[in-house]
Amino acid sequence: MRSLFVLILLAGTGISFIYPWAMTNFSGREIGTWRVYEQGRFKPLTVSLKSSDAPVRVLVDLTARAERIVSQQRTVLTLTAATSGRTVLASTLQFNHVDNPRQASPQLPDKIFRDDAGVIATVNSGPYIFTAGPGDADDIPMRAVDLVLRSGVGEADSRARPVGFSMMAVGLIGFLLSRRSGGGRPENPNSQPPPPRWGRGAK
Repeated sequence: MRSLFVLILLAGTGISFIYPWAMTNFSGREIGTWRVYEQGRFKPLTVSLKSSDAPVRVLVDLTARAERIVSQQRTVLTLTAATSGRTVLASTLQFNHVDNPRQASPQLPDKIFRDDAGVIATVNSGPYIFTAGPGDADDIPMRAVDLVLRSGVGEADSRARPVGFSMMAVGLIGFLLSRRSGGGRPENPNSQPPPPRWGRGAK
């Protein structure tokens, strides 16, 4: 029974965390990666998108010399996407939820932090201008910023996390209760006196 609750706990963890992360980072196909900040300068990026690319997820990779980003709810970067003079995406990025950044290079202390800027649900064929800029957190040691576009992405089901959290709670509570109910020491057969060999009750 204890192993069943462990499986429920693990399944809930996967649904709550791994499934949304995988949908964000790996669903669909990658259109490309472009550098929009380098050597202290931001530069706008123009990408030609097709209607068949929709929906397009916009991800931003920040390379910084830091173990983690502590932005204290301040904006590290801003990003907008526009086409035909119309803004189709506007996002503020903080990067402070990234607990396991990627290593930029074995020879360098820099780490790569990824944040999700959002999804362009409807795409009209034509050029899209992406403009990244600094936020109000000016003490982040940024080295580079890359824009990553993925087409045909899927969206994580909004019901997944509540279901996953419920499964985690059931699994954890069941596991703890099973440990408590089965945590007593097994009875020692030598702790009872031997049955009498003669007289009443003898065997």
